[in-house]
Amino acid sequence: MRLGIIGAGAMVEELLVHAAPRVAGLDVVGLLARPRSVERAQALADRTGVTLVTSDLDALVAAGIDTVYVAAPNAVHAPYARDALERGLHVVVEKPMTSTAAEAQALRDLAVERGLLLFEAVTTVHLPAFAQIRAWLPRLGDVRLVQSQVCQYSRRYDAFRRGEVLPAFDPAQAGGALMDLGLYNLHLVMGLFGDPTSAVYTPNVERGIDTSGVLVLQYPGLVATLTAAKDSAGPRGALIQGTAGRIRTSDAPNVLGTVTLELDDGTVETLEDHGAPADRLVTEFDWFVRVLADGDRDACYAALDRSVAVSRVQTAARLAAGIRFPADG
Repeated sequence: MRLGIIGAGAMVEELLVHAAPRVAGLDVVGLLARPRSVERAQALADRTGVTLVTSDLDALVAAGIDTVYVAAPNAVHAPYARDALERGLHVVVEKPMTSTAAEAQALRDLAVERGLLLFEAVTTVHLPAFAQIRAWLPRLGDVRLVQSQVCQYSRRYDAFRRGEVLPAFDPAQAGGALMDLGLYNLHLVMGLFGDPTSAVYTPNVERGIDTSGVLVLQYPGLVATLTAAKDSAGPRGALIQGTAGRIRTSDAPNVLGTVTLELDDGTVETLEDHGAPADRLVTEFDWFVRVLADGDRDACYAALDRSVAVSRVQTAARLAAGIRFPADG
């Protein structure tokens, strides 16, 4: 994978510094940054050995990339991804893939039509702990309740309260708790249990954006309560309760951490997590590179369809709660 990266934020830094050198077959060719961010991008490139920094997508394409990683603010994910697909490039889009479900569906259809690969970069479903949870699920009997929580006080929230609106809390940039942290909860639960029959979001809203909230998903015989907060610190982890036992995770769904199976007959099994935080990006990009090398469109499109389904639930719940973005029309 010859990768061109759009963006120069914290996620890109973590990828370049801690993950990319450990992903076999991944060659980061260049960075594209807005003019005001070029200096930061150049410093990051110098630090990590990336030879090209530009504000011109044509220059990035001319360098011989085959894949674009879109890690810019949420509101421009869809336009950048569409442009790349129309140029015949494969695309990795940082979560959330798009601002709206309509954008997600349109990108999915374009990728399939062109025979290109399109991935949403969401760590949850690529973690070894996720596969272990899925393998343990049948041993829980009938799953009745799920709780998933990711609550962390954002360093940007203080600025927001002072009146400075950064992308993380800007409706114009498709920000908010559901789009950022809540998406991990959704990918965990929908990755395990599929599409819910209903979804109701109850947020705390300040100046048109959700700073925290609770999303309740209904399934036949199962209720999932998903909590995400950027305005307060709190528990991080998941609990899946069945008629024969439970599964716990030690960390939020973007990390999962150590996972433990506790059955009512006294059985306890644990998958320990001894990894570094950047390991989740290594696992994720290992999969992207492997799917591209194998030309495995079936695997890519199955994951893509799940991303579209998550976006559909996310968009409907957000709109019903009165939170609107420019892309909603």
